[in-house]
Amino acid sequence: MTARPEFYRFHNGEKAPLAFATSEYEARIKGLRALMAEHGTAAVVLTSMQNIAYYSGFLYCSFGRPYGLVVTDTDCVTISAGIDAGQPWRRCFCDNITYTDWQRDNYWRAILSVTGEGRVVGYEGDHLTLLQRDKLETFLKPAAMVDLAPATMRQRMRKSAAEITLIRSCAQVADVGGYAIRDAVQIGTREIDVAMAGRDAMEAEIAKRFPDAEYRDTWVWFQSGLNTDGAHNPVTARAIERGDILSLNTFPMVSGYYVALERTMFAGEVDDASLKIWEANVAAHEYGMSLLKPGVSCAEVTHKINTFFEERQLLQYRTFGYGHSFGILSHYYGREAGLELREDIDTVLEPGMVISMEPMLTLAADQPGAGGYREHDILVITEDGNENITGYPYGPGFNVVG
Repeated sequence: MTARPEFYRFHNGEKAPLAFATSEYEARIKGLRALMAEHGTAAVVLTSMQNIAYYSGFLYCSFGRPYGLVVTDTDCVTISAGIDAGQPWRRCFCDNITYTDWQRDNYWRAILSVTGEGRVVGYEGDHLTLLQRDKLETFLKPAAMVDLAPATMRQRMRKSAAEITLIRSCAQVADVGGYAIRDAVQIGTREIDVAMAGRDAMEAEIAKRFPDAEYRDTWVWFQSGLNTDGAHNPVTARAIERGDILSLNTFPMVSGYYVALERTMFAGEVDDASLKIWEANVAAHEYGMSLLKPGVSCAEVTHKINTFFEERQLLQYRTFGYGHSFGILSHYYGREAGLELREDIDTVLEPGMVISMEPMLTLAADQPGAGGYREHDILVITEDGNENITGYPYGPGFNVVG
């Protein structure tokens, strides 16, 4: 009977071009090793999509299977399931081990082959489940365990020049989707049809700009009427009616990197009550963007915009924080929660950070001006202020359409 291995290396074909040069990933690993030394860890076992993609270039598709990236002083190895064959090796800059499912927990045996037993091991406390933590302790027998999730998040918050170049290009793709949506909006058109027009335009643009990439995850949320009340409401087959408030949301994804364009629109006409709320939210958006500069904390920005809305008797309609970091994140993985514009975040803005400004006001269906209003721009923090890399116009002058 043929022997069934617990794990093996299946380096099939040639390495694929990644989103960044090998030197970019090597610099990230160097930064991670510095964090490991600072926290006294001999090995780190990363399990989240965001950290594995950030440090190796490989964005996994779990489908119920665990994946990993193991880093020591000498090794950097992605751990992937046999169902993916050679693709994880081709799509990471480093080594790769494939584990088999001939017996349970070969995943941990593959990790053990890199880490060895009895070492101080770093892990992601915000991602590793209780079940997998128990298995880590059983197989690796660590001398101690250290949660490196906060430290790795702080590393990801500070973007390299190469990351900013990619994010800037993706923001331009989001604008392409926005213009396609604007062209598709007509009275009687369904939300789903408008959303598909925006998504298709962005995917074609991504393929043109990034011919060596994998194409997945780009999407659009386009909402109308009552469906605009939440920022993340799904697309429906509701047909647009004249006078409807509309919410344009485009999300191009390249190599795990997320950007967004979000705009309030109206179909055909906007009534006076709605226009008043819309203009107030636009004013808050512009004021908020002016506050984003080095040396200012997220909490400071948040409190100032709160005061702006409170002076206009609108603060009670605010539904969430005013912005967040950009990088490797998505609607189903990742979040640099330490860089969000909320009252409880004291992070101080630094050059190289990338953050959104996106105030939103939501008025209930029984109120004049009902609906959800949101403008969203992406800003790169510079040495003396910020650079807005979103190009699609906001406000009533351009976004009463159809």
